[in-house]
Parts: sequence; structure tokens; C-alpha cells
Amino acid sequence: MPTLSDIPAARWTAIKLLATDVDGVLTDGCIHVASDGTETKTFNVLDGLGMVRLLREDIGVAWITGRASGATAVRATELKIPHLIQGRADKETTLAELASELGLNAADCAYVGDDDIDAGALRWASIGISVPDAMPSALTAADCVTQRRAGHGAIREICEHILAQRPASS
Repeated sequence: MPTLSDIPAARWTAIKLLATDVDGVLTDGCIHVASDGTETKTFNVLDGLGMVRLLREDIGVAWITGRASGATAVRATELKIPHLIQGRADKETTLAELASELGLNAADCAYVGDDDIDAGALRWASIGISVPDAMPSALTAADCVTQRRAGHGAIREICEHILAQRPASS
């Protein structure tokens, strides 16, 4: 499977929005539920700083997840993620609608996903990215795969790659 470096730099330079799934991409996919119904998830600080750096460079960040989660909302708020969309299983339609609202098109977007419901968005975006431990449907739909695993710096790897392709500021 191609890596991030196998995608031409011009496609990376055009990216104005990085959209990503949450469970199985920003996390390792585990959801911890206590007997009282409270939920916890583990997010990697490397990924968080990568997304903050994108936002500082005026590159949008969106989280699109099929399930609503208080833990996800707390982390998104903490990182000041401008676009958190929860409870939407049709990721392709959701991504296309968000892009349109922002005045963007597919050529301006990269999407990261790991499961069947991400496949359409992976194909729609200019750059579809998956993680090594993704489901076969996501791997098939993706243009490339990260070296790092989900919840272990995969998003940071992508953020660093996007930023490295940008021209140096003068």
C-alpha cells in the first residue's frame, strides 16, 4: 500500500481541510464503559499537537464520527477543533456538505478513516488516508496508509506531512 510520501506534493499542498474519523483513527478503537455508563477513550497527545499546528497554519480540521460521545466532545473542545460532527454514519455526504459550507471541494480535502462507513469519504476526498490496522474496505478505498497505528500518532504523521509540503513562509 502506498505511504503518504507516494502522493504527489502538489496534492498535499492543496489541502485546506483535514477531516478524520475518531474511533479507530484518533483512538486505538477501544471504548471503555464503566458499570455506571461513563465512557472513556484514550487520545494521543502527539495527534493533538499536530492538529493544533494545522489550525495555526489556517488548515481546517474536522472530526466526523458515526457515534456521539461525551469524551470525544471534551477532547475536541480542549483542542478547539472547529468542526465536530457526531452521529453521522454517511461520512461521504457529511464531508461533502461540510466542504461545501466552507467553500471547498474534494481537491481541498483529505480524509482519514478505518472502517466500512469511511470508504465513501476516503474515495471522495482528494487524499484518502487509512491506518495500518483498518478494515479491508477502508484500505481499498484509501490512496495511502500511515506508518503509525491509530491512536499512536497516525494523525500527527499526517499533520507533519501536510505541513512539510507547504512552502516556507518568508
